This record gives sequence, structure tokens and C-alpha cells, in this order.
Amino acid sequence: MSGVVAGFTVIFVVIAVGYVVARTGVLGAHGEFVLGRTVFFVATPALLFDTLSTSDLSVVFSSTLAITAVSASAIGVLAFVVALLRRRPAPEATVAALSACYVNAANLGIPIAVFVLGDASFVAPLLLFQIMVLSPVALGILDVTTSPGRASALSIVAAPFTNPIVLAGLAGLALAVTGVTLPAPVAEPFALLGAVSVPGALLAFGMSLRGARVLQRGGDTPRSDVLIAAGLKTVALPVLTYVLARWVWGVDGEQLFAVVVIASLPTAQNVFVYASRYGRGVVLARDTGFVTTVLAIPLIATVAALLA
Repeated sequence: MSGVVAGFTVIFVVIAVGYVVARTGVLGAHGEFVLGRTVFFVATPALLFDTLSTSDLSVVFSSTLAITAVSASAIGVLAFVVALLRRRPAPEATVAALSACYVNAANLGIPIAVFVLGDASFVAPLLLFQIMVLSPVALGILDVTTSPGRASALSIVAAPFTNPIVLAGLAGLALAVTGVTLPAPVAEPFALLGAVSVPGALLAFGMSLRGARVLQRGGDTPRSDVLIAAGLKTVALPVLTYVLARWVWGVDGEQLFAVVVIASLPTAQNVFVYASRYGRGVVLARDTGFVTTVLAIPLIATVAALLA
């Protein structure tokens, strides 16, 4: 559990720094906006390219990928449908779906995989699925539903492939498949820029908390929307993952423990970055990220007590 506590402590400290930065105004009135766009258009694509281009595909394409893909997709679709039934617009429903199924696999998943599971490769399949499937689908929907005018069939198909995050993921995966290794002077700038993604997203998230009241009554985003997304993420996703892993794929032991721990991770700050980029569902993404991060510590401790 010391690894879990350490990982969450780091995250909360960086978020707190972002809050202080916003309070002091050292980045100006548009600091959060500029930082968020830098993370979205520059740092995160570089991180995904660097991560996937050096990934071990034999580890990535495993039963863990199938389990995480099915469980995350099911919860995401459920959250999307529930939001639509509650008469939420498609962009907000998309953010709700991401909030319920897109886990913090990078900046929290990797350290927890190392400290708790003893192997960072456990998180690689989920990273791939989120990068290559969840992100393109969600960003494509957001591109189409937030663009003025009627979207054509071609624009709907092409939308994900005009997004820098998706393009970087595809390029990195292509290098991994072909076995091409970039020269160090070419590869190292991507690693350097990618290192900005995690702290940048956390700083932007912390800056968004200035003047905000999480789960505020009477705001533009009903508290019930946040509670539904947080409940699906915190309870439904880990439970469904356990059921699928244990009784559909027949997984047990260390791998069962690993996939459930990974499913128990909180909502990723990427969701907040995406919502901020399109200006839709920002409060929902922020509040769900905050609530699920707070709940993740006792949740992972419970999983460890039951399965470890």
C-alpha cells in the first residue's frame, strides 16, 4: 500500500501547485487555457508516440487487452446511453462516457503497476486501447458534434485522423509493428516533450479548481451527472472487469488482481483536457476526476485486501 499512497501523494501535490499557480495569477488570465492546449496539441501526442513506438507488442496484445477493452467499452456505452436518456447533448454524453471508463493509466497507472503489481507492463494493454480506440472514437464524436454545420459522412470518418493525439498514437504503433528504431537525436525530443504531458495535465486540473466548488448545487452541471459517472467508474467498472476476467476469460492469481486494480484507477486527467479543448462537459470531467481520485485510495486498498 505504500506505493499506492506515494503515487496519490505525488498527484495531489502537483494538483495543489496548479491551484496555487492559479491563485497567484503568475501565468496570467489565460494560463489554464494555454497550458491545456499545450498538453493536448504538443505534450500528449509526444508522450503517446514515445510510449507506443518502444512498446512490446507481445505484452500489449494479450488477454488483458481483451478484458480491459470489453469492460471499458461496455461501461462507456452505458454511460453514454444513460446521458442521452437524461437529455444531455452528445458532446456532454461523450465526456460522461469518458469520465466513466477512461482511467488514469499513465501518470497513476504506471507507478501503481510498478509499486503494487511489480511490473509496469500490466498497464500497457489498457494504454493501447485507450489511445487507439477510446480516444479516436470520443474525439471523433466531439469533433463532429461541436463543429458548426451539418457533418458529412467523410468528415465523420476522417475526424479522428485529423486529431494530433490519434495521429501520434498511430505513428508510434507503426514503428512498434515494423520494429523501426529512431536515432536518439530524433527520438529524444519526443521523450522530452512527452514528459510535460502528465505534470501539465495535473497543473491544468489544479488551476481549474480555483474558485470552483466540487459537486456544487445549482450549477450548469447537475451533481447527479457527476455521481452517475463516478459510480460507474468506481464501482461498475472494477466489478465488471472482475466478472469478465474470472468467469469469461478464466483468469486468476496475479493477473486477476492486476486487471481489477487497473480498472480501479480514477478517471484520467486526459478527460478534463479533452473537455477543455472542446469547451463541453468541463465541470463534469473536473468533478468526476476529483471524486474518483479521492475514492481510488480506499478502493484499491479494498481490492488488495480481497485479491492480493
